[in-house]
Amino acid sequence: MSDSDLDRASEFLSAESADAPAPSTPAAVDALGEQVIEALRTVYDPEIPVNIFELGLIYKVDIDDAQNVHIDMTLTSPACPVAGTLPDEVKDKVAAVEGVQGATVEVVWDPPWHPGMMTEEAQLELGMLY
Repeated sequence: MSDSDLDRASEFLSAESADAPAPSTPAAVDALGEQVIEALRTVYDPEIPVNIFELGLIYKVDIDDAQNVHIDMTLTSPACPVAGTLPDEVKDKVAAVEGVQGATVEVVWDPPWHPGMMTEEAQLELGMLY
């Protein structure tokens, strides 16, 4: 993972949720967060050959002291054909990460996704620079 990938990933990681105490081992939470993000990079929208993390569909990753992970994500549109299956795939992939005790995924629509939310790498791959 490059330094720019780590910087981008750290934007999405929250070491604590609003109702959980601060973790006793922030380094462990950071390491778990990196593993969660790597798992997210294995999930693809079947219509777009870029993973959902690079597409900018992941808005937030929260990890609490009990190592439960909560993901806020969106879809490219409310009419997305995989709206019924993609969030469950994300949940399953995150729950399978060693150390994760539980996973929840919430689909949010604010802010609405737009192509400018993709990483530069994803934009280059798709030939869409913003």
